[in-house]
Amino acid sequence: MKLIGIVGSNADHSTNRTLLRFIQKHFSDKAEVEVFEIKGLPAFNEPKDKKAPLGIQELADKIEAADGVIISTPEYDHSIPAALKSVLEWLSYSVQPLVDKPVMITGASYGSLGSSRAQGHLRQILNSPELKARIMPSAEFLLGYSLQAFDEEGDLLDQEKVAELEDCFAEFQLFVEMTNLLLKERQKRTTAKPAFSWKEIIASEAEGNE
Repeated sequence: MKLIGIVGSNADHSTNRTLLRFIQKHFSDKAEVEVFEIKGLPAFNEPKDKKAPLGIQELADKIEAADGVIISTPEYDHSIPAALKSVLEWLSYSVQPLVDKPVMITGASYGSLGSSRAQGHLRQILNSPELKARIMPSAEFLLGYSLQAFDEEGDLLDQEKVAELEDCFAEFQLFVEMTNLLLKERQKRTTAKPAFSWKEIIASEAEGNE
């Protein structure tokens, strides 16, 4: 399984980056996880041609090629960082690669709540019509007190949190498989369904009235 993990912060030092790198390393035998940085991407400015900048297009291409997406967000003032919101605005306004894409949300914060309110806002944003991601339901990974959560090698110290993350990741793998299977079946039905034509209906009714 090929996944892309998006660091939801442009900070030089982010425990969400550390969390995604731990996920990348810890689950390397189960999935290929690429960690993508949003640092340095331009702020959304609503261009008239709706063309995505190079960095945004690169991210969009990686999302398209991936089986699923993991977004790890901190919490700033009870919501997601402006840099992450800007990236999502670019994606919704231009290439829309998140439509029907399976997404898992994680988050780390310095306080006790582990970005719970930011994750709630992120779910709302990803449900918007132009993003329309398939968000894994009834599961979220919250890492509180994240400055003390990792050792020098970037490994999670709390084995209960490791076990919780393993459960979430296993569920996400299953969610990705089921979602992509569902989408394939929908595509088959759409392809097999004959195109609607008023002319054919009118012609058929005319024949029946003769």
